[in-house]
Amino acid sequence: MHRIFQRFIDLLSSAESAADFSHAMSVTAAALDLSCFAYLALPQGQRGKPRLISTYPPRWTSRYLENHYEDIDPVVMQALKDPEPFTWGIHAKGTSLDQQRLLDEAAQFGIRFGFTVPIHDGRSPIAALTFAADQRHAPFAACVTSHGRVLQLMAMYFHAHVRRKLSNELIINGLSRRELECLQWAAQGKSAWEIGRILNISRNTVAYYLENAKEKLGVRTVVQAATRLAAAKKDKQN
Repeated sequence: MHRIFQRFIDLLSSAESAADFSHAMSVTAAALDLSCFAYLALPQGQRGKPRLISTYPPRWTSRYLENHYEDIDPVVMQALKDPEPFTWGIHAKGTSLDQQRLLDEAAQFGIRFGFTVPIHDGRSPIAALTFAADQRHAPFAACVTSHGRVLQLMAMYFHAHVRRKLSNELIINGLSRRELECLQWAAQGKSAWEIGRILNISRNTVAYYLENAKEKLGVRTVVQAATRLAAAKKDKQN
C-alpha cells in the first residue's frame, strides 16, 4: 500500500490537466482492484457547472451532466448531509422514484455499487470522490474495508491538488495561492502536519505560510485570519 500511495502522490504532484488527474487516480484505482472512479465538485452558483473527472463510461457522464443529475443523485445528497465515507448500492432505502430511475440508469453502464468519500473543506459547495463497481466482488469490498481511511486521505489529496491547479481562486489581500490554501484548511481545524500531508509540503512550510497570511491580513490568530478572509471574499463576490 505504501508503494501505491507514494506513486499516487508523485502523479498528483506532476499533474497539470484534468486528463493528468484522471490518469493519476485511475492507475491507483486499478492497483487497488477498484474498477472505476468519479470525482464530482459541485458548482459555486446555480448557473455554474459541476467539475467531473471520471473513468465512468463517457456516454453516462455526458448524460449525467446534460440532465443535471447531480441535483437529484442520492449519492450526492448523502455526501451533502454527512462528511463520513459510505457505501451504497442501486437499491437504496428512502429514494424517490426519480432517484431510483437514476440508479437503474447508472446500473446499465456498470455502476451498481460504490464507496463514496464526501469532501467538506469549508469552501461551499462540497465535492465527492466515488469508487464504483458493477458488482460486490470480493477484492473491491476487501479494499474498502481494509483501506477506507487511506482512500479518504487520497480523496482529500486529489481534491486539494485539483482545486489548486485547475480552479481560478480569488487572490485576496495579497495572499499567495499557498497561503490561501493553508489558511482555508487551518480554518477547518486541520493541524500544520495534516495540511502538510494534504498539500505535500512540510509542517514548517505550512507554519510559514500561515504566519505570512496572518501578517498580510493584519491579525494574530488563524481564527481571526479565517474570519477576515471570509469577509474579503464576500466583498469581492458582491
